[in-house]
Amino acid sequence: MIYKGRALEEISFPLGGIGTGSIGLAGNGRLIDWEIFNKPKKGSYNGFTFIAVSLEINGKRISRILQGDLTNGLVGTFNGKPCAGGSGYGFGPLTQSMAGFPHFRGCEFDGRFPIAEITFTDEDFPGRILLTAFNPLIPLREDDSSIPAAYFEVKYFNETDSEVKLDTVFVLSNPFERSENVLSKKDGTTVNLLYPECDRGAFEYGEMSLSCPDANIVQPYLFRGGWKDKMVMFWNEFTSGNFLFRTYDQPASGDGCLLGKRASVMPRESTVTRFVASWYCPNNCRWWTGNEETKSKLWKNYYATLWSSSEEVAKYALSKWDEHYEKTALYRDTLYDSTLDEAVIDAVASTVSVLKSPTVFRLENGEFYGFEGVEQNIGSCEGTCTHVYNYAYAMCFLFPSLERTIRNIELDIMTGPNGSMPWRLVLPLSRTRFGNTAFPCLDGQMGSIIKTYREWMISGDNEWLKAKYPWVKSQLEFTWSEENKHEWDRNKDGVLEGMQHNTLDMQLFGPSSWLQSLYLGALSAGIKMATFMGDTAAAEEYAKLYENGKKYMKERLFNGEYFFHEIDVTDKSIPEHFGVTERYWSEETGEIKYQIAGGCEIDQMLGQWHSAIIGLGDLFDKDQLHTALKNLYKNNYKTSMREHANPWRLFSVNDEAGTLMCSYPEGSGKPKIPITYCEETMHGFEYAFAGLLISEGFVDEGLSVVRAVRDKYRGYNRNPYNELECGSNYARSMASFALLPIFSGFKFDLPHGRIGFDPVVNKSDFKCLWSLGTGWGQVRIKENRTEIEILDGSLKLSEIALPYLDTVNELSVDGVVIPFKFEGGRLFFEEINANKSITVS
Repeated sequence: MIYKGRALEEISFPLGGIGTGSIGLAGNGRLIDWEIFNKPKKGSYNGFTFIAVSLEINGKRISRILQGDLTNGLVGTFNGKPCAGGSGYGFGPLTQSMAGFPHFRGCEFDGRFPIAEITFTDEDFPGRILLTAFNPLIPLREDDSSIPAAYFEVKYFNETDSEVKLDTVFVLSNPFERSENVLSKKDGTTVNLLYPECDRGAFEYGEMSLSCPDANIVQPYLFRGGWKDKMVMFWNEFTSGNFLFRTYDQPASGDGCLLGKRASVMPRESTVTRFVASWYCPNNCRWWTGNEETKSKLWKNYYATLWSSSEEVAKYALSKWDEHYEKTALYRDTLYDSTLDEAVIDAVASTVSVLKSPTVFRLENGEFYGFEGVEQNIGSCEGTCTHVYNYAYAMCFLFPSLERTIRNIELDIMTGPNGSMPWRLVLPLSRTRFGNTAFPCLDGQMGSIIKTYREWMISGDNEWLKAKYPWVKSQLEFTWSEENKHEWDRNKDGVLEGMQHNTLDMQLFGPSSWLQSLYLGALSAGIKMATFMGDTAAAEEYAKLYENGKKYMKERLFNGEYFFHEIDVTDKSIPEHFGVTERYWSEETGEIKYQIAGGCEIDQMLGQWHSAIIGLGDLFDKDQLHTALKNLYKNNYKTSMREHANPWRLFSVNDEAGTLMCSYPEGSGKPKIPITYCEETMHGFEYAFAGLLISEGFVDEGLSVVRAVRDKYRGYNRNPYNELECGSNYARSMASFALLPIFSGFKFDLPHGRIGFDPVVNKSDFKCLWSLGTGWGQVRIKENRTEIEILDGSLKLSEIALPYLDTVNELSVDGVVIPFKFEGGRLFFEEINANKSITVS
């Protein structure tokens, strides 16, 4: 995506590793949102930190901060701290924005995540500059995608007929309360910004390093002084080209350093300067509680087990720069080199940025942990919330080993002896199994079962499943256990009837197609896992429950137009039975509060969305499913919010389009106080609905839902790399990644050596990225030729399903033709281990 003009205003492109925090690259090139200290910090600057260029041509010197115009917040922000010196609302932008220094008129941002490229031009600046900024994102390589550093490359193109002398510098402020800047003795081109008066074992301890290979402009300290002395002296030196090598003996606050490179650039040639800004804040804690005892229980960030300092991080990043860039660019280019709609690729690419945001940690042993999202200065809803991460499909395909660490925690630690599992993990992580577990969540627990099956299908790791099976079985059987005080399926008939906590933050009473479909999905997954394990009795038991539950849903939970929630909201005995009358009963209305009842709810067929992606079969009657999808789209998709009343959070406003969480068509019997978040448009839910529409052939409708979401994130209205829900960088938005396997009809069963493709569009001209636990690449279909390219890793297979083909003449693996049998759209062959490509023609 290319952004310019007003579309630059809201951009903050996260530069950081998985679980390391990040620095935001603003649309105009500023460095903002300094969230590298184990905490969110939206809107923050790190003192005076920026990149600048100064050139001399034909005896004339021209200097610029490497930024475009600042066009918003010109009065100042309400988050500033008013003082006599002037900051905050009414004082204009912060001086740290560098908007007061000469900069570039022309600024164009190529934001194809995970690499940002900004082109700077100015009629008064000879030549042009390309800033490339990234942090590695390499599928299947989670550690190289978890580096606490930001990579910057400044490339100057001399488009004149004269020789140019160019200085390219990076100024970095020391962010710590008391600081010491130390020039590395190893290479002389790294300055380490330290916190010498802080214990290395304290939560507050941190370091930063700035590195520039072949630096010949080295300034360990900027000038120390009061008022704006530091920047006055910087500008004097920068515009004259005379930099003083400056050091101080004692630590102080607010110091900065500078590194750069001076180069001569001949006419029509170019030069490159690279910088790495790395950080090291090794100690983490549950700081968000405010409880001093809890805050004293520290653990190390995973990256602190890989490197011992920010200088080590910088050294590693520089040594691997070319490899990291090439492999990151390969992922980006493969993703964007697709025949899929632009909005789909935009959604998939941009929402993966959640993994690079402060929403995410990696714990000491490398396990994944995430908030739901983040508020301005604190995490939003802790604990890798099971029902939110049910929707997140990016990591299971891109970093499947890391995704499995969540299942490991859920099954090895969070699931209690009775099979109950809380929906939030409380840190610090215990290494022992929870005893009497906290309040269970129906959709989170069913999702854990479905995702365990998914991880097995993606990885092909049978030994992993064997180790987890007893606990996933206990999770499923807790549904009808007498120890389940919420009585989800107390009479064990395959139908949910009890009190069911869920992702809408309330209890749903009685059967609903939404949660029932997740139950059926879990039973279907349970049947398949039990069958593989030779647990015939369990498989047969689950199958009976599945069939009865499916029959009930068909006969009782479909009203002829859509699927609904079966409940008598006037029955006070229901909340009384579960002891929640005070919260859920309204005497004034004479109704149970927060129920769907006859509403047309966006997730009414959610289990089928999961099933479409991971192959659990048809949970719904096909005719009913299609009727319900048509009417859900008709009732809930709005082309404008102009006439829509929404008392909840506002994610769609004015004439923006969106899909409502729940609508109540005429005659549906809307409760006086209906389901929570009823009138909102929440993007993760919208992506799941869009995916299900597309998987069932309603492609145009599904695309309109996706486009409506991404039209809200165009830079001029909201940040393209920050989809909102309960805060910023919200994890549920990663539901968009599932659009890739849905559009490509990607089927996978690595335990049995099977994959397949069956695109829902353009079957004779199709390109799309695919990824599994052992390899990733691109599928290309052109007429009767299908090529499955493997760009990293390998595939061990004995069967490929390509149902769009009538005949196959040849099958080659890594360029070698092999024998096969083709029946019913499937190729069968002796097991192969492909490393480069599989071609069917």
